[in-house]
Amino acid sequence: MKYGKTCIFIDGTNLYHTAKDLNMKVDFARLKKYFENKSHRSVRALYYTAVKHDPHGKDFLTQLLDWLEYNGFTVVTKPVKVFSNGEIKGNMDIEICVDVMNMCTHFDNIVLFTGDGDFTALVRDVQRKGATVTICSSRSTNPQKVADELLRQADEFIELDKLRDRIEKQENGEQKQNE
Repeated sequence: MKYGKTCIFIDGTNLYHTAKDLNMKVDFARLKKYFENKSHRSVRALYYTAVKHDPHGKDFLTQLLDWLEYNGFTVVTKPVKVFSNGEIKGNMDIEICVDVMNMCTHFDNIVLFTGDGDFTALVRDVQRKGATVTICSSRSTNPQKVADELLRQADEFIELDKLRDRIEKQENGEQKQNE
């Protein structure tokens, strides 16, 4: 599929777990470049995740978020909630939905990196507003990471494992700065 003006919305936790199940480490510069090449124009990319406060700011997630912001991604975060029983919650679905609905009329294609079936209604409404929707997730994992209803509603599905050679970190494992 050839893309027009494209906006990428990444459910960080969902992508992390899907890539981990596929034994893949995502290079976000390569990921963004892949969609820029498909659309022949620059794309907007947003990354969503809940965060635990790290007073030293040296954990992997803090470093990743800093790298993403420095390299042209919009990073949307909120603090995780820790309940008295030790359960941790940090769902970003509402933030993603609000942003997609507010921005979808400005783009030809919306790319969602998630497999969460809760996004099916969002995909349907975005399509009604005239944008196409691409879902990037995995059916190759066991169990599969993408909900069947989301697959059926999307205009296009991209198997994350089939993007491996285009978006995986190179052997040295480092993200390269955009030039």
